[in-house]
Amino acid sequence: MQIQDNFSLKKYNTFGIEAKAKQFVSVHSKEELQSVLENHKADKKFILGGGSNMLLTQDIDALVIHIDLKGKKILKEDEDSVWVESQAGEAWHELVLWTIDQNFGGLENMSLIPGNVGTTPVQNIGAYGTEIKDTFVSCEAMHIATQERRTFLKDECNFGYRESIFKHEVKDQYIITSVVYKLTKRNHKINTSYGDITKELEKQNIVTPTLKEVSNAVIAIRQSKLPDPKELGNSGSFFKNPIISKEAFEKVHALHPEMPHYVISKTEVKVPAGWLIEQAGFKGKRFGDAGIHKNQALVLVNYGNATGQEILNVSKDIQNTVLNKFGITIEAEVNVI
Repeated sequence: MQIQDNFSLKKYNTFGIEAKAKQFVSVHSKEELQSVLENHKADKKFILGGGSNMLLTQDIDALVIHIDLKGKKILKEDEDSVWVESQAGEAWHELVLWTIDQNFGGLENMSLIPGNVGTTPVQNIGAYGTEIKDTFVSCEAMHIATQERRTFLKDECNFGYRESIFKHEVKDQYIITSVVYKLTKRNHKINTSYGDITKELEKQNIVTPTLKEVSNAVIAIRQSKLPDPKELGNSGSFFKNPIISKEAFEKVHALHPEMPHYVISKTEVKVPAGWLIEQAGFKGKRFGDAGIHKNQALVLVNYGNATGQEILNVSKDIQNTVLNKFGITIEAEVNVI
């Protein structure tokens, strides 16, 4: 465990933005993490996981602590279910593939989402009809100021759409060190309700898909729409799908009857942000080395040497144009630093 000065974060964020950390250390155990926190109480701290959900617009004038805790294990099981614990530094997609190899169900629809396990509860990540809250049991976290370890149960996490207690009430107070998921061992709840998955399975003539086949379908869909961060810098979906009131939706839908939508409740409707951005004329556009992906308007990309500020400026232009055209506010899903 070595603290390094003036450290480049280019390889530690999926946008591939060149930014420097004043100081940088990678921790590989809870004991190392506790030691760093205890010995650097006076220093400003920035917690870094997989670097997949952030846009660096400046150098980090702090001690950057990279959470590299590895390991996964079965805590307990019965005939129907299994409780799996994963350390925060495990790559999310690799955990998903491991659970599928064990024939454990529940995470397959979230295949190929970038990032590490530790950030999954923060965002309540989700895809194709499933979210972390569907399988989440608890997570262990360390208090940054006191190093006290605390377990957060599901009900304490206040999960919402890409929301949790870690983005609000206890933001910047805790570091998640491990997460426990409850998965199925049999009678899997296969979810193929999203049209894209149905189409992909039909293309392969699969009628009763296995966990692996659902995962493969999701991977194929994501690879067709989303660029690989190793080849083209990006952070996945940059914006949240806006949820608006039924009244607001009816007004804008009257003007744009072709607008796709999903009824959330009697009072709320979700509108695809990608559709709004595409209709606003941004899909595939490029502004220097910052741009919008040609296959998925939700994804902002770095073509090589874009700065975080340049990508942020593009995102603000998109937000303003969508607001002016549709009267709908779209919010960034990515954390802007």
